[in-house]
Amino acid sequence: MAETQSRGLVFAGKKRGTGTDDFDGDDIFVAKKSMLPTMASESDPAAALANARHEFGEHGGVNMSIEASATFTVMEPETMRRMFAGELGPDRDFFIYSRHFNPTVLNLGRLMAALEGTEAAYCTASGMSAISSVLLQLCSSGGHVVASRTLYGGTHALLTHFFPRACNITTTFVDIGDLEAVKNAIVEGKTKVLYFESMSNPTLTVANIPALSRIGHEKGTTVVVDNTFAPMVLSPARLGADVVLHSISKFISGGADVIAGAVCGPASLVNSMMDLHQGALMLLGPTMNAKVAFELSERIPHLGLRMKEHCRRAMEYAIRMKKLGLKVIYPGLEDHPQHELLKSMANKEYGYGGLLCVDMETEERANRLMHHLQNYTQFGYMAVSLGYYETLMSCSGSSTSSEMNAEEKELAGISPGLVRMSIGYIGTLEQKWSQLEKALSRMQDGTLLIKN
Repeated sequence: MAETQSRGLVFAGKKRGTGTDDFDGDDIFVAKKSMLPTMASESDPAAALANARHEFGEHGGVNMSIEASATFTVMEPETMRRMFAGELGPDRDFFIYSRHFNPTVLNLGRLMAALEGTEAAYCTASGMSAISSVLLQLCSSGGHVVASRTLYGGTHALLTHFFPRACNITTTFVDIGDLEAVKNAIVEGKTKVLYFESMSNPTLTVANIPALSRIGHEKGTTVVVDNTFAPMVLSPARLGADVVLHSISKFISGGADVIAGAVCGPASLVNSMMDLHQGALMLLGPTMNAKVAFELSERIPHLGLRMKEHCRRAMEYAIRMKKLGLKVIYPGLEDHPQHELLKSMANKEYGYGGLLCVDMETEERANRLMHHLQNYTQFGYMAVSLGYYETLMSCSGSSTSSEMNAEEKELAGISPGLVRMSIGYIGTLEQKWSQLEKALSRMQDGTLLIKN
């Protein structure tokens, strides 16, 4: 049973009966307008989540049941034909196969849509599958993308190497902060997507989402934003973006134990991606496991609490590290180039993000710092990814941005010694700060403290 309040891609029609499959033929790929959310008054993502439809368990449990079936049965032979013809679908509780639609994954999609303030969402097996699928849905052979030149290395490689070779889709990379350059790079009629990260990986450059969205829409392009670094902190769709992407593996999961992604956007786009004949999600098959979707659905309700603590500690450490003379990059600091911009866009009370960077200038100094932080004081771990309850550290140029060549890294502003830190919340703040100070004291090289 389910409450009638709905959010996102909600196929909330009456439950299928046990004796007949005789229902009116609604198009499976068209969400009813009355089912779509009205997000205007729900600017706080936590409030939007609290208003999202709650799915109860099959026997009245407060948690939903897990629909672990790969395939689904019907009561009448004629029903299967009608399902494949698009006459019956999840809006009436009819399911074909879990690569297409799965009830548990649909529920997670509703939560993601509520979180980001979009009409709909659907979840995938990884963040990269969400990125690649939405770009392939929006771009055909000969298509063009304008993208930020500072992106996660995997996304950069997808746009630079894979798409031109395999799909005849080309990309122009620009400084996303140069609005005139962005405008000039978009070719009307050819450029299908304007793509950027809300906070860039790893440099923490903050995108002017409202201005970029206006430019994209004036030029007739779809604005796609990767919001992996800033869930709760920023709401790109509420700021004008068309599509919001996530690697749910990061902050939203919080446990560093699952790989998952999400596409949040208009119902028309999300439903088209599930189309039996031309849907990128349906045909490429980046299917999320229902058991993973259940686990993630249980974590989203406390995402706001976790993000506030990630951000609070990142801010405090950034202030203290800067006072020690370290070259710190953090959007919460007043000397960050986009501090005021982020302040104007951010959702109140969620801070300025859970990541900070320390520029040690050389890879050797970066590696020594991380070595001491992990192996002598247990401040954190040398590992990629982010959003974990422990602090995770990596030298971006030789890890998560290693797909970029030296010139591309320089243009993106990625120093060879840039250490990206995803600040955790385990232990007390003072306990962890003491560990960081001890690691710094072990650094015998006088060049450790790089003055701003």
